[in-house]
Amino acid sequence: MKDVHFNFEDLKLYQKALDFTDYAYELAEKFPAFENFGLRSQFTRAAVSIALNSSEGSGDTDLQFNRYLEMVSDSIRECVACTTIASRRNYILKEENIKARNMLLELLKMTRGLQRYLKSKSNK
Repeated sequence: MKDVHFNFEDLKLYQKALDFTDYAYELAEKFPAFENFGLRSQFTRAAVSIALNSSEGSGDTDLQFNRYLEMVSDSIRECVACTTIASRRNYILKEENIKARNMLLELLKMTRGLQRYLKSKSNK
């Protein structure tokens, strides 16, 4: 059977978002059970949203893709807040928070770069 491949899967932003999602789930497993429907759920949903919005938006117009990239940025900031709270509550180690923040910063830079590219395309 032949593998099926979608164009959005080539986006570096999407690939890195999947990497972060894996890490977010790894971190969320360390949260106490009482956070299952609180911070843990919020964090993993925000992490997944980065990959979902980057893939969904890529198949649309540049204007719509930019709108989805804004939602990606929102989810990135939400993840920063979640890891900060988790670190302050001692659910995760300081080093894990730093790693998450570095991954999120890279995702934000990639998102902003893609937005600049889309804007430059529309100005031509």
